[in-house]
Amino acid sequence: MPTIRILTETDLRKVIDLDMDAINCVEGAFKALATQDVRMPPILRLDIDEFNGEVDVKTAYVPGIDSFAIKISPGFFDNPKLGLPSVNGLMNLFSSKTGLLEAVLLDNGYLTDVRTAAAGGVAAKHLARKDAKHAAIFGAGVQAGLQLKALTLVRDITSATIWARDIAKAEACAKKASLELGIPVAATSDGKDAASNADIIVTTTPAREPVLMADWVQPGTHVTAMGSDAEHKNEIDPALIGQADLYVSDSQAQTRILGELHHAIDAGVVSSDATFPELGQIIAQSLTGRTSAGQTTICDLTGTGVQDTAIATLARSRCEAASAGTEVIS
Repeated sequence: MPTIRILTETDLRKVIDLDMDAINCVEGAFKALATQDVRMPPILRLDIDEFNGEVDVKTAYVPGIDSFAIKISPGFFDNPKLGLPSVNGLMNLFSSKTGLLEAVLLDNGYLTDVRTAAAGGVAAKHLARKDAKHAAIFGAGVQAGLQLKALTLVRDITSATIWARDIAKAEACAKKASLELGIPVAATSDGKDAASNADIIVTTTPAREPVLMADWVQPGTHVTAMGSDAEHKNEIDPALIGQADLYVSDSQAQTRILGELHHAIDAGVVSSDATFPELGQIIAQSLTGRTSAGQTTICDLTGTGVQDTAIATLARSRCEAASAGTEVIS
């Protein structure tokens, strides 16, 4: 009889973390999207405005991977006021050969956190200057700390600044990150100050109006925007995309609708029929990334189903090797 492996967040945290294996896994997913016949349908999205909530459903089939994930990811951004996390969810893993359910990953958004941070690391690995030392993170939630950790895995980051409107949250996040990473991390509620001396800037907020302005970003800076995963979200000044030397997306089909590119097109900064490289094409070296230290680069990450299939498959294989979780007969 077919069996299904049930994996809890506790099981998953024991076997998978934000490390170079996770970054390499997500990097491979981006490359597959650019070089293989990946099947990735548009994101299914449900907005529940009454409670400041949203639900995204993402999936992808990658040739050569024997399973595919379907992820259900709710984000309810007033939850912290109730003492609850903003993000949770689960992933279901199905056989690519038979369609049978193989595993249920009750990760509460943990794997999404890992793969999202890993994507930020991949972006910096391929687009940031080799000598980047100082990072600025806009936002003070879970993803802020993870994005900074990911940067330290791909660049020799020696200091950082955390920005948030609420200085107390910025200070708490900065203190935690400094203790974990062993580098000085400052806190500020002044966005211009945070951006002014940054080699890498990562925006991690659910903002609906820009928190990073174009004239704050110095030449040579790399910017990763990963919070704008819905039509109404907008973290960076559209003018920044117009003045950047290189704009890169995770999926241009998505960023035209959901990402920062969507706002630049609406503002008339970018032509609606303009084409740009995707991160997977730069990884595969079919298109060129940064060519000089003085270039300003932007990577627009909206989150892709191919990342979910990759990280879920890695997590399941590690859990099987460790005999983690509970098997039930379907």
